[in-house]
Amino acid sequence: MALLRFFLFPFIHIALFSSLCFAADPSVSYEFRLSYITASPLGVPQQVIAVNGKFPGPVINATTNYLVSVNVWNELDDENLLMTWPGIQMRRDSWDDGVLGTNCPIPPKQNYSYNFQVKDQIGSFFYFPSLNLQRTSGGFGPIIINNRNIIPIPFAQPDGDIILLIGDWYTQNHTALRTALDSGEDLGMPDGVLINGKGPYRYNTTLVPDGIEYETIQVDPGKTYRLRVHNVGTSTSLNFRIQGHNLLLVETEGHYTSQQNYTSFDIHVGQSYSFLVTMDQNATSDYYIVASARFVNESLWQRVTGVAVLHYSNSKGPVSGPLPVAPSDVYNQWAAMTQPRSIKQNTTASGARPNPQGSFHYGQINITATYILRILPPVTINGKQRSTLNGISFVNPDTPIRLADLHNVKGAYKLDFPDKPLDRPPRMDISVINATYKGFFQFVFQNNDTKMLSFHMDGYSFFVVGMDWGIWTEDKKSSYNNWDAISRCTVEVYPGGWTAILVSLDNVGVWNIRTENLDRRYLGLETYMRIINPEENGETEMVPPDNVRYCGALKSLQKASTQSSAVSVLGAGKTVVFFSLLNLLCASFFIFW
Repeated sequence: MALLRFFLFPFIHIALFSSLCFAADPSVSYEFRLSYITASPLGVPQQVIAVNGKFPGPVINATTNYLVSVNVWNELDDENLLMTWPGIQMRRDSWDDGVLGTNCPIPPKQNYSYNFQVKDQIGSFFYFPSLNLQRTSGGFGPIIINNRNIIPIPFAQPDGDIILLIGDWYTQNHTALRTALDSGEDLGMPDGVLINGKGPYRYNTTLVPDGIEYETIQVDPGKTYRLRVHNVGTSTSLNFRIQGHNLLLVETEGHYTSQQNYTSFDIHVGQSYSFLVTMDQNATSDYYIVASARFVNESLWQRVTGVAVLHYSNSKGPVSGPLPVAPSDVYNQWAAMTQPRSIKQNTTASGARPNPQGSFHYGQINITATYILRILPPVTINGKQRSTLNGISFVNPDTPIRLADLHNVKGAYKLDFPDKPLDRPPRMDISVINATYKGFFQFVFQNNDTKMLSFHMDGYSFFVVGMDWGIWTEDKKSSYNNWDAISRCTVEVYPGGWTAILVSLDNVGVWNIRTENLDRRYLGLETYMRIINPEENGETEMVPPDNVRYCGALKSLQKASTQSSAVSVLGAGKTVVFFSLLNLLCASFFIFW
């Protein structure tokens, strides 16, 4: 028997150890250093925020269920920093969401390792710094989450991936823009539109100075490319188009869409889309790629236009002539809303899991609560210009909300956000939605402001079931799309109109609801949902990571910075380092045996 145990012992351990080896999810890790550099994207030297010396920052590339670690160093010298990952649905883990309601900021010359899992996700997203208008100076970059090999994509494999970061741009940096807002001024018309951090091709000698560097996209004739287009700008909706080419919409913010061709497409602030574009034109010359201001007085906003060049490898000459024409329906509000209403879910395609995206019958679920969120034009509160949601202009807490809960910090915030507009004076407050775990909530964004707005929800995708002009009332539910509404995380709300979304609140934590229009958000147009499992047993929410930062009422708990680039824990003792070491041990173990 002893001899038998001697021979069986290594095989038993091989079996146990190999199960550990193959059970671990793969991981990717990145080191980001955010610093100031000088650049001249519009021909004027200015301070921009670079990631690893690059503007825009590098791509984060992962696959469904990967563990992602991003070690972020704040080298901005004069400002705190937080990085956020909108659209990444961190399951049970709002600790690394990267907004002030969930994280203490990273002080200058210090670092923080964000660790999260892209659980059951695919698609196109982008990251950016979330504090104090910093995104208006850069710090952003793309995120790609690929399908696992066993899950097919619902279209032929493209011949290549092309990333386009488009956005309005000011030649003043974020500190100057903050000063303007603090003094009660509007930011005014942007100075231009950047494409991948570069200014416009000189299509017009009056509007575009000579010597500006522009983006050129190299393609081969006959091939089809996937274009991942993100509006990373400050506050301007953009119309995106490519001269002579159709845009076949296939994905938005992690969900495959029904495939439709468009000649141009409106992309609002904070939104991301994937298009398939086939290079099926002749190559007598290059072609314009255009991103121009939308839903403004476009005759006055001509300079707010980004222009890149699509260059066929067999092109016979440079692009020339007028830009392709933008839609002319800006003053026809009924026609302008046709496009977003046409975006539908591909209910037969698999997403991150091997089941059709449309198998979740959201239209048959009873709504457990409705929040009507009314946006008004900025008002003066306590002598300051502020934006309000249901009469409340949000003030960021000194102590992050869940940390305040765990350490019994009293008065850090209030769970009294109203579910409808109230007839009372507007106020500044730290008022949070007391959401119900596993509730099925309806949110109606009622935009009584004068500008187009985008709204984003961290930690979730939601179904965009309705959109119309006027005032939302209960009878509007009869017009909802209860079958194939697109699921996404950022949605536009037209001025003088409303947008209704449905969301299943199964992800515990504290999650930000905000406008992606940075000027309005800076003025208080946001809140949070606090979602707690009343029967918490340690399985529905991760504990704070070992490297959690402390501030506010808990700042005495903050340990001295180790200036380390080592990654930290993922939840309750699960670390990317652990998995990396485990893989090393696995390899060594099998080599040994």
